[in-house]
Amino acid sequence: MRRLPRLALLLFCTAYVLPGFFGRAPWKNDDIAAFGVMQELAVNWGNWLSPQLLGQTNGFDALLPYWLGALAMQILPFLDPAFAVRIPFMLLLALSLLATWYGIYYLARSPQAQPVAFAFGGEASPTDYARAIADAGVLALIASLGLAQLSHETTPALAQLGFTALIFYAMAASPYRSATKILGPASGLLVGLTGLTLSGAPTLAMLLGIGGALVEWAHRSWGNNARTEASDKASKHQSWQWLLLIVGVTAAVALLAWVLDLWRWRIHLPGTGEPSAWTDWRKLARLLLWFTWPAWPLAMWTLWRWRRQLASRHVALPLWFVAVAVLATLTTPSADRSLLLSLPPMAALAAFALPTLKRSVASLIDWFTLLFFTGCGIIVWVVWIAMQTGVPHQPAANVARLAPGFEPSFSWFAFLLAIGATLAWAWLVKWRTGAHRTALWKSLVLPAGGATLCWLLLMTLWLPLLDYARSYAPMSRQVAKQMGKTSCAEIYGINSAQAAALQYHGQLKLRQAAPDAGCDFLIVDADSQSTLGNAVNLPDWAFWATLNRPVDKNENVLLFKRVANSTKNPNLPRTP
Repeated sequence: MRRLPRLALLLFCTAYVLPGFFGRAPWKNDDIAAFGVMQELAVNWGNWLSPQLLGQTNGFDALLPYWLGALAMQILPFLDPAFAVRIPFMLLLALSLLATWYGIYYLARSPQAQPVAFAFGGEASPTDYARAIADAGVLALIASLGLAQLSHETTPALAQLGFTALIFYAMAASPYRSATKILGPASGLLVGLTGLTLSGAPTLAMLLGIGGALVEWAHRSWGNNARTEASDKASKHQSWQWLLLIVGVTAAVALLAWVLDLWRWRIHLPGTGEPSAWTDWRKLARLLLWFTWPAWPLAMWTLWRWRRQLASRHVALPLWFVAVAVLATLTTPSADRSLLLSLPPMAALAAFALPTLKRSVASLIDWFTLLFFTGCGIIVWVVWIAMQTGVPHQPAANVARLAPGFEPSFSWFAFLLAIGATLAWAWLVKWRTGAHRTALWKSLVLPAGGATLCWLLLMTLWLPLLDYARSYAPMSRQVAKQMGKTSCAEIYGINSAQAAALQYHGQLKLRQAAPDAGCDFLIVDADSQSTLGNAVNLPDWAFWATLNRPVDKNENVLLFKRVANSTKNPNLPRTP
């Protein structure tokens, strides 16, 4: 049984993890908003239990991710703050991949997951088989389309992903650790459940803990009728100790969430408050289809082929994790960020489909992947060439229309990285179509390689364009330019993402609008103009300018300047 060479797997993970954390600005909305909260927390440690920005709470009721970012800025003051906060999140993404590999490895070690022994021997050893399955699982995770962007943002969603993967590893590894070596899974369980709770998902932590305990109890109570690794009395005793540990840690974490007042009611059913829920359900269906591709078809095949053994640990445990994440997706407003947590266990289910996958199906996956990702790579290159040279004309015209004011730039470093990635993809395709020994993970090499290729091309060739289109930097610098040397500004109706961008990109000192705030400029969100009189004395301010994001004419801010004679009534704009 061939395993994926360690160097190849390491290069896959490195090429996927690093792009997206280097060289870019924080993007709207959650990425820059979370960064702003971390930046304020690094300055004002008094808000540790209620992270906020200028008195505004963020969309995530999380603690630990903001603490990690603030600590990184404090420990690494010589780095740009936007990069410093990414370092712990880069490690969290690496932790997600590592914990997923080990979790799948230990699940594949289960006797129920092992292939049937040959009559005359010669089958793969349990360890080699488990390693091959784990390699395939990590490739399935990297290949998942929904992982790319959200796993490279400095938001609590990435922290939740890392801690969920850690819980998954801990519960999968427990049967294969003796009493003297149980420290790893026990520590993973404690850190994972605590971290997930402090990252804004205490309910998910409780459900994962309870579900893991039920899987353990069912496996230990009825699993001994078949082949099982816990057939002796000492091992059974240890398993019950592990079950009590899961229950105890889950109860302790629930108590911690109650003490810190982390429990929140977040249930939001699709279509609530609308005449019809059909539109919301269609959006959720599309999200489920593309976000988890290509893992979900393979996971469905696993459930079908193992339908008579759904209670087996290697199926029941990842199935429970997926079910909890999908339930959160259907009942919370941040559907994509909840669905992100399903990717590690779904990759595990996808990996167990490979031993029974027909050759025709594997070939279909290869051809679809080859055409899809090669086409995406060609599009990225053609648009980049058009941005640099103006040829072909139509892509260049589209970029100019969609991102007015954008000035392309050339980087030899990014260009050489993109060339190297493209050549590596061509070699990978040649290798996959060549004649070599069969390996379980072969069918997922092209999906993982294609996803890595496209992500790396986007984060090199298209990065300046994406920064221009997806950040508040252009608008923030326009505001700062209009204000001249004045850096103090009051804000009204500005959300956390816009405020963080104005502070970081515009280098402005912001205060919430109030009669005694004392700044010479006032920045107002255009949609909040009608209620501005509730916060300030309108005769004190004169309209100065309307500024917007170049790629979104509907996202406008109004700039007002304090008038010298407060009795003068400014002419407020009726429309921005």
